[in-house]
Amino acid sequence: MKDNRSLLRAVAVVVWECRSKAIGFFLLGWLLLLPEVTGAQTIPVKERFSAGEEVQYELYFKWGILMPRAGQATLSVKNARYKGETAYHYRLLFRTSGMFEKVYSMRDTIDCYFSPEMLLLRSEKRVNENDYYLIDDLKFSYQDGKTSAHSHRYTPSRTKIDTMIVSEQYMFDMLGATMYLRSLDWDKMQYGDEFPFHVAIGRERINISFRYTGQQIVERNEALKYRTRHFFIDIYDDAFTQSKAAAEIWIGDDENHIPVKIRAKLKIGAAEVYYKSSRGLRYPLSSRVEIPRR
Repeated sequence: MKDNRSLLRAVAVVVWECRSKAIGFFLLGWLLLLPEVTGAQTIPVKERFSAGEEVQYELYFKWGILMPRAGQATLSVKNARYKGETAYHYRLLFRTSGMFEKVYSMRDTIDCYFSPEMLLLRSEKRVNENDYYLIDDLKFSYQDGKTSAHSHRYTPSRTKIDTMIVSEQYMFDMLGATMYLRSLDWDKMQYGDEFPFHVAIGRERINISFRYTGQQIVERNEALKYRTRHFFIDIYDDAFTQSKAAAEIWIGDDENHIPVKIRAKLKIGAAEVYYKSSRGLRYPLSSRVEIPRR
C-alpha cells in the first residue's frame, strides 16, 4: 500500500506541474483545428449544440499495466448574461476521485463566456489543488486582425502575472479552444492536414498543431464501440516528454462532434480520458455503436 501511495503521489506531482503550465487538464486543452484567420475569431459552431448540453467524462492514469481512475469531469453549455448582454456560458468542472482524491485532491473550474456569434470574451480558471488556490483570468479583445488576451493570474494574497498576450493567429484559452473543433467540416480535410494555433496560458503563448489522420473505431468493450475522427496533437511545451504526437484525440463521427477519447503522454506515464454519458445533445449520438451480446 505504501508503494502504491508513493506511485500515486509521484503521478499527482507530474499532473500538477502540467496543469500549472495550463496544458494541464488534458480532457479539454487541445481540441482545436484552425483555418486561416480573417477578422475576429467568431466560431461557426452554434448548429452543433443546444443550450443545456452536458457531457460527463472519466480520467484515468496509465502507468505500465496499472490504469487507476483518477478523476471525473463535466462539460456544460448554458444561456447566460455577460456584462448585461446575451451570452453562452461554457463550463468545465473537474475533481479527482478514488485513491488520487486521498493523496492529492484537485478541484478545477473553468468558465468561458462567448458572444451569441461565438466570439470568446472571457475565461476564468479557478484552481484548488491540495489546498493551493489560484485564479487565471483572461479577457479577450480583437482589433486589426489580431487577438489580444489580458492575462491576470493571482492567489488570494497576491498578483503573480498581469500582462498582455497578442497573436495574429487564432488564440483561445485551453477550454474555449475546444468549441472550435465542433464547427469544422471534416469532409474538406485530407489525411495529414496540419492546423497550427495558439493557446494563452499565464504569460505564455503556447504553439500547438493538429494533424488529421482520418476515421477510426474506438472500442470501449466487446459490446460498445464509437465511430470517430482521429487527430494527433503536437504541443510545444516542456510539460510533455515529446512535442511530436504529444497527445491524440478521437471525436465522435456524428453531428455533435464531441470528444470520445483523449490520450496525452506525460513525463510519467499517460493520461486517458473517456466519454461516459451525456444529456441535452442537439443530435442523436449516432457515432455510438452497441453490439448485442450473444
